[in-house]
Amino acid sequence: MGYQETYQSWLDNPYFDEATKAELKAIADNEKEKEDRFYMDLEFGTAGLRGVIGAGTNRMNTYTVRRATQGLANYIIKQNGQAKGVAISYDSRRMSPEFADEAALCLAANGIKAYVFESLRPTPMLSFAVRYLHCIAGINITASHNPAEYNGYKVYWEDGAQITPPHDTGIMDEVKAVTDFANVKTMDKDAAVAAGLYEVIGAKVDDAYIAELKKQVRHQDSIDAVQKDLTIVYTPLHGTGNIPARRILKELGFENVYVVPEQELPDGNFPTVSYPNPEAAEAFELALKLAKEKDADLVLATDPDADRLGVYVKDAKTGEYITLTGNMSGCLLAEYEISQIKELNGGKLPEDGALVKTIVTTNLADAIAKNYGIRLIEVLTGFKYIGQQILGFEESGKGTYLFGFEESYGCLIGTHARDKDAIVATMALCEAAAYYKTQGKTLWDAMIDMYEKYGYYKDAVKSITLKGIEGLAKIQDIMNALRANTPAKIGEYDVLSARDYKLDTIKDMATGEVTPTGLPKSNVLYYDLNNNAWICVRPSGTEPKIKIYYGVKGASLEDADAKSAELGAKIIGMVDDLM
Repeated sequence: MGYQETYQSWLDNPYFDEATKAELKAIADNEKEKEDRFYMDLEFGTAGLRGVIGAGTNRMNTYTVRRATQGLANYIIKQNGQAKGVAISYDSRRMSPEFADEAALCLAANGIKAYVFESLRPTPMLSFAVRYLHCIAGINITASHNPAEYNGYKVYWEDGAQITPPHDTGIMDEVKAVTDFANVKTMDKDAAVAAGLYEVIGAKVDDAYIAELKKQVRHQDSIDAVQKDLTIVYTPLHGTGNIPARRILKELGFENVYVVPEQELPDGNFPTVSYPNPEAAEAFELALKLAKEKDADLVLATDPDADRLGVYVKDAKTGEYITLTGNMSGCLLAEYEISQIKELNGGKLPEDGALVKTIVTTNLADAIAKNYGIRLIEVLTGFKYIGQQILGFEESGKGTYLFGFEESYGCLIGTHARDKDAIVATMALCEAAAYYKTQGKTLWDAMIDMYEKYGYYKDAVKSITLKGIEGLAKIQDIMNALRANTPAKIGEYDVLSARDYKLDTIKDMATGEVTPTGLPKSNVLYYDLNNNAWICVRPSGTEPKIKIYYGVKGASLEDADAKSAELGAKIIGMVDDLM
């Protein structure tokens, strides 16, 4: 059935409500809009659903959420996990509470109990709740840092991580098998509550989560020493981080915490930012203004679902605030956490200790792991693969998780959750700032110390947005062209080896020898270059973009900046030639 027929079927079918039909009638004369809404089903991928809110098969709405949940319910029943229940959380986006309830009532109609948070909560709290409540799965209604018109639906398994093989493909197959919306089950909310299939959760889980975070504090003594002298500015960017971030900082004793008032309250329209992403400079405009007024030591921002943390730190020498990329803040925390675990354990680290990072994360992490004599594990992009490593350690009894992070502003300290956690990262970074302050240093001083110790690594990412049907095709064309013709040289750099994670190959460009990557198949290309440089190309899993990650190593900040800029320009030229 073509998009026109599918569009008309939604108008004719009594299953769809009148508000949905009115929205669709309003676009009756807009063929491009009708095609975009109905040319495909909103894909349930390895991370769940994510899309623009609206009526249509290719949109986030009540019906696509119900369909996804029916597929999940069918899979849970086949796994005999229905007695364990499913935890559900949601963020501040438009329709998030409604989508959470739709998911809960679909599960309830299938005989699966839903534990639904009483109000919005961060992503890491959902990850924690799944394990705390011994659920078979979790659902998080969020589109993370996407623009306001988006929402999403992430699925977690009983280990607390987002779904990985074989559960991801199993759930995807079940969702695809739901071809008739009328076959999706739901029930009345009061009836679900009466049947014990809908339970509201809140304070008990919150308290347990905060208690786990406090276990990760290394130096309460440092916090106590400078709690009156350290000044912190924080913004939740209209999202979920406000209450838990402020709570943990207050309970640890930080006295000078200032929240950006214009961005304090939840608001799915994100009125002060066009893109609520702590990776974007725009997101920090109001926070930096407040930081200058308060003479803050550090400035923090969490994205709407509070799994990513953006950071600015003050350079005491110039008085300027300097942004830390996700690679920089991740390495700063890795160095602090691992060094303090060692110091507090009599100068020893676990013999099977590991630092876990994704393949697009800085090689500075490799240098840190080598320095401490711990194992460096690389995984595919997506924090769920870091969570998978933690599960493997637990199941095998071999391996001790020390730290894990990815370049996209996400890390996890401890194993209370299995997704990136900006609340624990906020806590740890403030603790690190206190610790270094007792030594007469700022976080920027600590960053420079680390560069001097390991080398001036600089990493960056360039994204090219290609929307719509034509854009998806163009992204695949670029990947196919690179796959078919591996470059021997990129700018001034020689390609030493080429990794193709889709074909599971690593080719040594000098000898021609081919070895396996050892990781699951993924549409990703990676080039190891000389002089500690690298490039990785992959389509985004959540947005209509092709992303090019790259890194260099310099002799100074200025040298690294120059090398990075030069390589970045060469990369864009290379991709432009393929378009």
